[in-house]
Amino acid sequence: MSAERRDSVKQPAGAASSRAVPGRRLHPLAKPFIISKHRVVEAFRLVKANAGSAGVDKQSIAAFEENLKDNLYKLWNRMSSGSYMPPPVRVVPIPKKTGGERVLGVPTVSDRIAQMVVKLEFEPTVEPHFLPDSCRYRPRKSALDAIGVTRKRCWDNDWVIEFDIKGLFDNIPHDLLLKAVDKHTDSAWIRLYVKRWLTAPMQMPDGALIPRDKGTPQGGVISPILANLFLPYVFDR
Repeated sequence: MSAERRDSVKQPAGAASSRAVPGRRLHPLAKPFIISKHRVVEAFRLVKANAGSAGVDKQSIAAFEENLKDNLYKLWNRMSSGSYMPPPVRVVPIPKKTGGERVLGVPTVSDRIAQMVVKLEFEPTVEPHFLPDSCRYRPRKSALDAIGVTRKRCWDNDWVIEFDIKGLFDNIPHDLLLKAVDKHTDSAWIRLYVKRWLTAPMQMPDGALIPRDKGTPQGGVISPILANLFLPYVFDR
């Protein structure tokens, strides 16, 4: 990833360039979207550290690593050109202790890396807008931080409200979520890929493909930050 390929072109950030060829029209050589190759490498390292199972293509992280440079270059090239299309998400039913099942969506390794690229760019822009004592799906915060906030407030109030949001990931309205994304970023490629991930079909254990018109897969890299972005507009404002 660190070395440029022979057919790649180095250009100033944000600028489109062209080369004159005798007898031919000028063709733009710049990618539509400026995405750092180093960001893709960083995303892979984070995905690898998080481990996880294979998606619908049955490719493990170890198998992806066997041809790492070409795989990462291919992903970067497609994302930068706007041609990257997320594959279906593998459905894994997880039994609940209280009965029933929780549906976990497992993207492919390559798709998890792509989602991580977007997360690394998008998360810093939305983090400052969240309440300081909001601990859900946030970097460097956990359930223990939420317990700490609760302990402090118990000294001031003798009551507590506890509730669970049923099926949050499965039921977020796409139109409202995309409005929130658009409000917090003007990046065309972030908007494009978030929309594609939201509508990527789910592949059931029997191979059937189920289209999606709401929700974001629980198990996707980008899903927690999307849920975190949606919830403040529902509860905190």
